[in-house]
Amino acid sequence: MAEATYFRKGFGLKTAIEGLLSTDYHSRLVEVIRARDHVLAVGPLTFRLAREFGFCYGVDRAVDYAYETRMKFPDRPLHLVGEIIHNPHVNAKLEAMGVNFLHRGPDGEFDFTRLTANDVVIMPAFGVTIQDFARLREIGCVMVDTTCGSVLNVWKRVESYARDGFTALIHGKQWHEETKSTASQVMKYPEGRYLVVLDMAEARAVCEWIEQGGDPAPITTRFAGAASPGFDFARDLERVGLANQTTMLSSESLAIAEEVRRTMVRKYGEEKAAEHVRTFDTICSATQERQDAVELMLAEPPDLMIVVGGYNSSNTTHLAKLSASRGVTTYHIEDSDCLDPEIGTIRHRPVGEKGEVTATGWLGRAKSIGITAGASTPNNKIGETIVRICAIAGLAGALEAEIQ
Repeated sequence: MAEATYFRKGFGLKTAIEGLLSTDYHSRLVEVIRARDHVLAVGPLTFRLAREFGFCYGVDRAVDYAYETRMKFPDRPLHLVGEIIHNPHVNAKLEAMGVNFLHRGPDGEFDFTRLTANDVVIMPAFGVTIQDFARLREIGCVMVDTTCGSVLNVWKRVESYARDGFTALIHGKQWHEETKSTASQVMKYPEGRYLVVLDMAEARAVCEWIEQGGDPAPITTRFAGAASPGFDFARDLERVGLANQTTMLSSESLAIAEEVRRTMVRKYGEEKAAEHVRTFDTICSATQERQDAVELMLAEPPDLMIVVGGYNSSNTTHLAKLSASRGVTTYHIEDSDCLDPEIGTIRHRPVGEKGEVTATGWLGRAKSIGITAGASTPNNKIGETIVRICAIAGLAGALEAEIQ
């Protein structure tokens, strides 16, 4: 009997890995704060933990499955296409377990040349492109698919657009693994087309072209690398279907969809607009819940907000963007290690910028501190962040006494 080479539903080893997962990612402090209605008072400081934060179901599943895979195949070479999720702590744990990370080369492609049928390859929560999936199939290696269900729903949506002759207009980051995998799905169809827009400014440029046309050279140059091969702006924007990277800012995705719909109404009339545009909100529920939880907290804004999560985590960066947009002093830190209790500094990436900066005296006279974390941030890193803030504030002893 031939060996099974494709797995998507786990290996039935969840009970066996529970202790290891708890050791690696659990936080007693976070559980204490949950039990206290998400509020913890430590001396003069009050920590307010968002109602929804940290690991979502899809991330939980992907991490669980990666641990199960190592246990299922202890003696075989184990590889991961890219990163399991966008969190450096989690990826470091997998690397320590002997998982080899496959990265894109200068040509933008993953190097699979050294893989053999004896190798086991994990596909991340973001999914892989149809081209990479086919390449792995051809090699004959064992494939463990952890693609998130919310991502699969987006794939089905863009496939339906391609099948019906609509260009998939995707609100996302063209360099992000999820958007790459989503865009590739339309290429299953000979006439499949896609165009990726990063934000409202790019969406409006597309809408202006739809209404006014003109010389295609400037807009073709502007969206180089963000469109399907051979994309023709004069031909391929007559009928479009909206989708989005599941971790984008929900309000912006909805606003972009409405902007495109209004454009089609102006060009073709209300009665024919449906023939030219389809819209569907494909933000995942976990992303929406975390954004909603920040909105709820901002109804009574804290003095400052700490957002914990990978700098390349889209859903995390959007939580920071949402907080900062409301005028709240916001620090996006990748990990609790960004806080130095010895000298009191914080390393963080300012919203909208690409590099880290180090701030001193950042805590100031703050009395209330909001805490949230992206869907790929484990609880222990959230708990450690609170511990380090208390140490910087000279409240380490007070924290210990408070949670006894």
